[in-house]
Amino acid sequence: MRIIPLSEGSFTIGADKIFHPFDTKEDELQERARGSLLVEVQPFCIETERDTLLLDCGLGFRKNNQLQIYQNLQDHGIAPEAITKVLMTHLHKDHAGGISVKDQLGNAKLAFPNAVFFVQRREFDFAVDTGYPSFMPDELDPLDNDTRVVWLHDDEGMIDNYIRYQLTGGHSPFHQVFWIEEEGSIIFFGGDEAPQLNQMKSRYAAKYDYDGKKAMEWRRLWWEQGSREGWHFLFYHDIKHAVVKAGAPA
Repeated sequence: MRIIPLSEGSFTIGADKIFHPFDTKEDELQERARGSLLVEVQPFCIETERDTLLLDCGLGFRKNNQLQIYQNLQDHGIAPEAITKVLMTHLHKDHAGGISVKDQLGNAKLAFPNAVFFVQRREFDFAVDTGYPSFMPDELDPLDNDTRVVWLHDDEGMIDNYIRYQLTGGHSPFHQVFWIEEEGSIIFFGGDEAPQLNQMKSRYAAKYDYDGKKAMEWRRLWWEQGSREGWHFLFYHDIKHAVVKAGAPA
């Protein structure tokens, strides 16, 4: 399997729920808003024997007059049309902003025309009901009634016999995580319940999580099992570590 991080840059985010670009070489951490977090925004593309997967969809910002995630894929020689499956951990705007795109008439459509989208139905209903500022319902609308969307209703299951998902409900009530296994290699994507390497190695209950203690306990269990089995962890919000194999030096 080939793992391709698709970094959209570093940002600070505070109580306003707005992602402010942050240049780690030029900007001063001390000048960011009090209480704000410094995070990377980093979807992942994974090429397997049978699929070109996209794991979460980024902020939906634009670059060179197109979605930034399009540009990032193209920089690695991958056309947006080549994506065959989109796996969504949850639908917060920094993970789902690039799930749709508007045409010249302002009509929104799903951003990856040849992909099947795997979305937790309860997460979608919660996102639409909750709305702003954490969710952007207008960007999620194209998911509804599109035949390319596979709604996941169960708490756990398999996709094509090599992708496993599990509803974990720590960061948001219906957050889910994924394992991708091929030829003995296991990739784990924990979205915002396993967002950074340092959180895997310390007992840290985040105040921004729906259930911080549950997310903390999940991280402990995943890191212990991943260390035994040599998982590759993908970190969506880590400034320094995008991919880490558990048990190996970071």
